[in-house]
Amino acid sequence: MHIAVTGEVVSGQVNTEKKSQCILVVDDHPKVLRFIEIDLKLHGFEVITATSGEEALRLVELAKPDIMLLDIIMPGMSGFEVLRRLRSFTHLPVIAFSASPGERDGVLRLGANDFVAKPFSSEELAMRIKVLLNPSLSILQ
Repeated sequence: MHIAVTGEVVSGQVNTEKKSQCILVVDDHPKVLRFIEIDLKLHGFEVITATSGEEALRLVELAKPDIMLLDIIMPGMSGFEVLRRLRSFTHLPVIAFSASPGERDGVLRLGANDFVAKPFSSEELAMRIKVLLNPSLSILQ
């Protein structure tokens, strides 16, 4: 007998594979977005992407990601405004990132759970994501 982790039935069989966690990555630079997407997929995450704040807010409601990685400096709706709007309807974990380390305090005050300065290492980013998604993990592990 198989126990369903996801509860999905595929071709008459119960799917017992654990659902991968979904990350919404938001950045207005397509090359940066693609690099992060590929890297996170290599770490076993499901990834969806957005190139604007407006698109990100729509995807939060439609795709129900587990966590958001959010660039702060973007044209149009900035990451600051995305955070303000996001916090009016969800407690979705958010890791903000920027090439300007001075943005850290502002995004944390607006409700981001973490901040990473660009450039960042893929291993550090993956560990921060895992810790936010599973608080029982320790960064020291």
